[in-house]
Amino acid sequence: MMLPTHALLGLAIAAPLVVVAPELAPAALVGGFLGSVLPDLDLYAGHRRTLHYPTLYVVAAVPVVIAALLVATPWLVAAAFLFAGAALHSRMDRYGGGLELRPWEGTSDRAVYDHVRDRWRAPKRWIRYDGAPEDVVLSLAVSAPLWIVLEGPFRWLVGLGVLVGGVYGLLRRQLATLAPVVFGSVPEPVVEYVPSRYKHD
Repeated sequence: MMLPTHALLGLAIAAPLVVVAPELAPAALVGGFLGSVLPDLDLYAGHRRTLHYPTLYVVAAVPVVIAALLVATPWLVAAAFLFAGAALHSRMDRYGGGLELRPWEGTSDRAVYDHVRDRWRAPKRWIRYDGAPEDVVLSLAVSAPLWIVLEGPFRWLVGLGVLVGGVYGLLRRQLATLAPVVFGSVPEPVVEYVPSRYKHD
């Protein structure tokens, strides 16, 4: 699943607080957004392994969510949604494609690393690959109610997510062809940081 879809889902899990507890909604939305983006910061350093914890984020979220329910401070609420967003992202990556440059070819059996079981979990490919038409449709379906409910900068985040996701969806297959060319010409000191899947056509 593409990052904009994850980001929109992070906002979506926090959006009910706009109605239920509007004074805490901004903290929840910031936490949900940051948590849903956080796992993909490992894109160039062990992607879907270094910062993806499909089980441990859930374990970490439980006590923080309980604490936030008991003592509803903005910081605790933000932390609760941060862990929830990161957990949702890490678990949902299993329902997409594998960890390869062209996931529509279905050549990888690696979706996300499970640190508890110490092994890679296989992709289910319900959403065939990041940027697939069904990925874009999911992001649009999630963004529509968010656009209605949210205001100010959060509404702009929704619009930006839809725009970036739509453009990425249109260009996804071309980017896979372009990646080996671009990353094949990076300076020598940077080469070690380029994921191996980007180095070969």
